[in-house]
Amino acid sequence: MYIIDSSKTPKPDETIGDYIRRLREDTNISQQELARAAGIHIQSLGKLERGKTNRLNSKTKKGLAIALEIPEEYLEAVLLGKTVERVQKKQFCPLCWKGGTIIDPIWTLSRAKYCLLCGHSLQNSCLKCQQPLTSFQHKFCPYCGTSYQHKVK
Repeated sequence: MYIIDSSKTPKPDETIGDYIRRLREDTNISQQELARAAGIHIQSLGKLERGKTNRLNSKTKKGLAIALEIPEEYLEAVLLGKTVERVQKKQFCPLCWKGGTIIDPIWTLSRAKYCLLCGHSLQNSCLKCQQPLTSFQHKFCPYCGTSYQHKVK
């Protein structure tokens, strides 16, 4: 099982702006780079980090989660002032998931073992080299170049 880095979990009493800024600075990227990767306007990101707004629409939440490589539940927890208690799995259905696209959130649940769409077992690593999935933004394994998606025969 691939467990998300504990340094990326929200801290108690951390605001959404502080949380996003901390993750951005930890990964050493600029506001402009994060905004571009998340598909949001740089002014929206600036308002979030300065605490001028503390609401996220679903598109912004998904974009930030992908760009920061965290589950959307972490952003939800910060917005609601709750702690993150459950461990998220970074796994996917090799038949249904199209690499580089947003994954089905059901796949990341800790109890999920099979895809609800096709019934195939979920994977968290490359079938060829067994290296763990590093990001949902890639279509191919960065270690051996094998496609994460499998064709139905």
